[in-house]
Amino acid sequence: MIIFPAVDIKGGQCVRLKKGRADQETVFESDPVRAALHWQEQGAEWLHLVDLDGAFAGKAVNLPLITRLCSALSIPIQMGGGIRSLDTAKAYCDAGVTRLIIGTLALEDPHAYAEMCTNLPGRIGVSLDTEGGRLKTRGWADDSGMTIEQVLPRLYAQGTAFIIHTDIDRDGMQSGVNLDLLAQLAAESPMPVIAAGGVATLEDIRALYPISQKHKLEGAITGRAVYEGTLNFKEALAWVRAQG
Repeated sequence: MIIFPAVDIKGGQCVRLKKGRADQETVFESDPVRAALHWQEQGAEWLHLVDLDGAFAGKAVNLPLITRLCSALSIPIQMGGGIRSLDTAKAYCDAGVTRLIIGTLALEDPHAYAEMCTNLPGRIGVSLDTEGGRLKTRGWADDSGMTIEQVLPRLYAQGTAFIIHTDIDRDGMQSGVNLDLLAQLAAESPMPVIAAGGVATLEDIRALYPISQKHKLEGAITGRAVYEGTLNFKEALAWVRAQG
């Protein structure tokens, strides 16, 4: 099970939001590259990168910064936020991003999303972000009118490499993960699943681990918890590795 430390970029800084709200922002590091290097030095196997500016603007806002970040790291990076065209996706891949996370485009323009999967095989995942069971788009500002169950078969058929599920109600709240929902999703999904939103303590990691052994749970993303210290990243990493 992979633990993905998150670096969220907004205004050129490393921040975390509560429930995705731009007005609920905490700055943790003025330089996202420095934040990313910190997690690599702590033993991270992957970095989870989000361009919040891109998510809200719908375009590649921080490409030069992300290019610099990719050049500085030796571990693979998965990145999302505002990737709504094949050209943008290719630009990020050329910059050094290993795999991309698509949100809005996958739900609102299935044809364009399928083209992206075809052109970048094995490198495209989808962020399925729910609030009250409904999928949200456009930086969590809009309701898609759909549920995860309705979109999974199509996403699989189009070549989606993995999915990330964020429980928006728990994101940045350090309230623990929705274990029942994640277990069900990991059991039903034909694609690997990554948990996001609510991973707050080592107990959350311990609770998720059995799901990763039984179903297609690839790992968990954690942000605010590892910055504020309620989850010790090195301790969590050591515990997972000790399970064999």
